[in-house]
Amino acid sequence: MRTFLRNNRGLLVFLFCLGLFRTAIADWNPVPTGSMRPTILEGDVVLVNRLAYDLKIPLTDISLARLGDPQRGDIITFSSPKDGTRLIKRLVAVPGDVVELRDNALRINGQPVQYSNMTLVSEPVGSGQFVEATRYTENLDGKDHAVQFLSSTGSRRDFGPVVVPPDQFFMMGDNRDNSEDSRYIGFVSRDLLIGRAGRILVSADIKNNWKPRFDRVISTLH
Repeated sequence: MRTFLRNNRGLLVFLFCLGLFRTAIADWNPVPTGSMRPTILEGDVVLVNRLAYDLKIPLTDISLARLGDPQRGDIITFSSPKDGTRLIKRLVAVPGDVVELRDNALRINGQPVQYSNMTLVSEPVGSGQFVEATRYTENLDGKDHAVQFLSSTGSRRDFGPVVVPPDQFFMMGDNRDNSEDSRYIGFVSRDLLIGRAGRILVSADIKNNWKPRFDRVISTLH
């Protein structure tokens, strides 16, 4: 064992530093589901800034210092309050906000969120099946991003109004009719936030023989 450690100490130090980097500073996460379509696709690997909000003790949820406040529209990775699964969603309501959903249209603090640029698309749902989907540009706090709604679904299109408690956040997937988000798992506490996703590093179509999607490499998330 000593010989192994001596002969491989450079590699071991590198792996230790890499692990520390990923658990404390930045991380990269493959996305296996379509809950954030069309913004994030299955097979995208996103870069996550773990220092966007808190400096935490590696491998824990213990915050040593608050570095920034999550903002409406941020794309955030977090641990599900339901079962601890790592999820990635968009933050739509911050502490103190009154959030409401009526026929899939958001209202924040009594004000309707603006939607524009409607387009119809054919959206894959697995096993070679497609459904009709409607995409819009949603404007949240002056920032535009794409959302989509599926034509046939049993999702919660009406919700609230509810008030977001202190140090809690309301998350939703951009694929509004195919996302297990705060409508189902509840509010997400700040200590469960992992970091803010800002870019796609690499991408492969996991539903089509892992074909690379070069047009998505190092692209910025909105």
